[in-house]
Amino acid sequence: MSNSNEKMSTTTRLRLSGMVLSILLVLLSLIGVATKGLNLGLDFTGGYLTEFTTAVPISEAELAKKISYYHHDNFTLNAQSSQHFQLREAEQASTSPWLATLTQDETLGAEVLSSSYLGSQVGDELFEQGCLALFAAMVAVMIYLALRFEWRLALGSVVALMHDVVVVVGLFAWLQLDFNLTVLASLLAIIGYSLNDSIIVGDRVRELLRLDSTTQQASVNTVINESIKSTLPRTLITSGTTLATVASVWLLAGAPLQGFSIALFVGIVVGTLSSICIAATLPQLLGLRHENYQVKVDEQSQALMDMP
Repeated sequence: MSNSNEKMSTTTRLRLSGMVLSILLVLLSLIGVATKGLNLGLDFTGGYLTEFTTAVPISEAELAKKISYYHHDNFTLNAQSSQHFQLREAEQASTSPWLATLTQDETLGAEVLSSSYLGSQVGDELFEQGCLALFAAMVAVMIYLALRFEWRLALGSVVALMHDVVVVVGLFAWLQLDFNLTVLASLLAIIGYSLNDSIIVGDRVRELLRLDSTTQQASVNTVINESIKSTLPRTLITSGTTLATVASVWLLAGAPLQGFSIALFVGIVVGTLSSICIAATLPQLLGLRHENYQVKVDEQSQALMDMP
């Protein structure tokens, strides 16, 4: 019995330590967003996207140095392969003669595949619509959790979701990674993934709190620890296989999906952390008790008995 209690206390300490870590990550993320801001991509700012190939292999750094001799404005160069590149430039850089000069360079043999323009007004609309979609998803999740759980468990899941989104956005702010529509889409995917983990843990906590036998004599802290221990293997297996898939996209899919895969990879890691350290721990700190769910069971039983 003493060994069991020791394990439970260790689990509790790990949960509380993880919650402190989560709070620090959120604070760092908010500082990053406030001080550095997001490096909005072409999808939101507007500008030109030029895709071209070279006749000879060349490194991204070497090609960027060569282009900078002709292109005096800011630009972003992404290598799809050693001979396939994408260059993004701001709207005001349209008069730069870099493209004509580059195609005339016989040592490169550059050939333009496509050149497209996205107006800043369209970019603003995309940003507004993307943020609106993110907000609508959060509201839908909040309504669902309010109907499914008692308010303490529901609030824990909502805070865990917000934690995951804020940490991912903060990472992109600190590293100044390109924040485009694919990254915004990954935030929606992170909400769904984190919600799934939080609901699994919350359902297990609710199930144990509703039992009438020996579990009723156990503390809420013990119930939460047992819930995490029983769901942890499934969580780790699911997260591990998903991370392997996302890592493959990150490493093999190329620059266009790099931001998406980075955001999703980080979101899965912090989502697993938050489902254990926030979604399950915060309700306990808010005073979750057996009676919160036992009363509901008694009311449902009485309603069934009163039915004709």
